[in-house]
Amino acid sequence: MLFYDCSTAPNPRRARMFIAEKGLEIETRDISIAKGEQLSDEFRAVNPNATIPVLVTDEGTTLAENLGIAAYLEARFPEPPLMGRTPDEKGSVLMWNSIVEQQGGAPIAEALRNTHPAFEGRAIPGPVNHAQIPELAQRATVRVARFFDVLEARLAESDFVAGEVFTLADISTFVFVDFARVIKMKIPQENAATLAWFDKIASRPSAQL
Repeated sequence: MLFYDCSTAPNPRRARMFIAEKGLEIETRDISIAKGEQLSDEFRAVNPNATIPVLVTDEGTTLAENLGIAAYLEARFPEPPLMGRTPDEKGSVLMWNSIVEQQGGAPIAEALRNTHPAFEGRAIPGPVNHAQIPELAQRATVRVARFFDVLEARLAESDFVAGEVFTLADISTFVFVDFARVIKMKIPQENAATLAWFDKIASRPSAQL
């Protein structure tokens, strides 16, 4: 297998943590988004969509989305399970992973890419350039604040995001919450359940990667 990573971006970090939690060592190539290496002809020959992460399997399949990478690794290396054991658990993991992507990850990215000078003309990832729309960033910060409320309500009643054990949903949530610092947002101090959960996940070896 061959894993295309970017050490500074949140989505590759999600895959990196998943790989580490599985105890796997996979050959890795770092692609610098800051240098625009994802737009090079060499990388676009691997992934025409010019996004990272990418996992090329031993069978030669190119998987260019986190969920596809996770599903493949979970099927091939089922222990420890990170996407649930029972039908209910599997459904909950994917449901919460989707919630945190849509309500957390998406608005954080929207706020960053529509305001930061480094993303001028690159407001949406991929091979096509898009202009920044600052008004979208204003809406996004409201959405992120709401996401923190949703997360606190969930973690006040559950040890982990998708249930009683650590899963893919915790990886996605942790990475997005940590990355929110780039838009100067963080877990509110009154959100005790989320703060305790965050410290618990941050102590895992995979979170250091």
